[in-house]
Amino acid sequence: MLNRLQESDIKLLRVFYAVASCNGFTAAEPVLRMQRPNISAAIKKLEERLDLILCHRGRGGFQITKEGEVVFQETKRIFNAFDNFVFNLKNLHDDYSGHVTLVLMAGLPLSVHLAVSRAVRSTMKKFDDIHVNIQNRLYNEVEHVAQSGECHLVLSTYDMVKPESVIFHSTGTSFAGRMYCAPSHPLAKYKDSLPANINIEDYPAIGISGLSSSNYIGEDERMSIQTFSDSFDVCMSAIMTGEYVGLLPDYMAREQGVALGLVPVGGGALFNFEHELFVMNGKNTRLNPVLRYLIKELCHFVTESQKR
Repeated sequence: MLNRLQESDIKLLRVFYAVASCNGFTAAEPVLRMQRPNISAAIKKLEERLDLILCHRGRGGFQITKEGEVVFQETKRIFNAFDNFVFNLKNLHDDYSGHVTLVLMAGLPLSVHLAVSRAVRSTMKKFDDIHVNIQNRLYNEVEHVAQSGECHLVLSTYDMVKPESVIFHSTGTSFAGRMYCAPSHPLAKYKDSLPANINIEDYPAIGISGLSSSNYIGEDERMSIQTFSDSFDVCMSAIMTGEYVGLLPDYMAREQGVALGLVPVGGGALFNFEHELFVMNGKNTRLNPVLRYLIKELCHFVTESQKR
């Protein structure tokens, strides 16, 4: 069992990280520039070091184990920290090269993802030898990853009290939303407004962990939260069972909900909310010219994407 991480373990973890990322030994060969027998031997040695089975390989194909998935996620955190350390160290010498880690909140609209692509491309053209790692995190994780230094920048909506340890750069963009239900839900038949005798607290609802505005619909009215999800995508899946109502941003209804028949409760005029989109970074993150330029480009392209 591994008690202390050694340099040889780092090399083995890099092999496993590549194999897990590529979802197989063969696909990892050109990435690692290693032949399959050597990759297999490295994985076997790592499994012996950790006293764990990390993946199954054979006629059934490559399959990562539950323990392997945990090791993969922790390995990702380690290598992100390494990349960030090297990038920040180069900053001290005004050497603006290396890897930048950008985290996106899960469930952002396609227009924002396209804006991110354009901002990243612009930054990579502006600065030589810059590579950008783009990752997803759940809403209830974005504040932590910004504070902890696991990444350089975060792009996310935010509706809570802003902590002093995080700097927020406004993109000038907000996303509106409202309460939705499935076409099979009892409230779906009220297309224009809800009758006065309807009490929304009588209907089971789903909330989102860490997102306060998804759980409350006003000072006097609260949803009857019976269960929680960890993202808007999962929340929509629960809503479509017909058992729950819930709050969703309108872009989800437009991009995915139309095909599902998602229905705005009371015609959509009730229970509205609005979330502002920010680029965030921890106060301990040194905003060198690369990061400042990327922030500027993210704000610019996100704003442009919402004008179309």
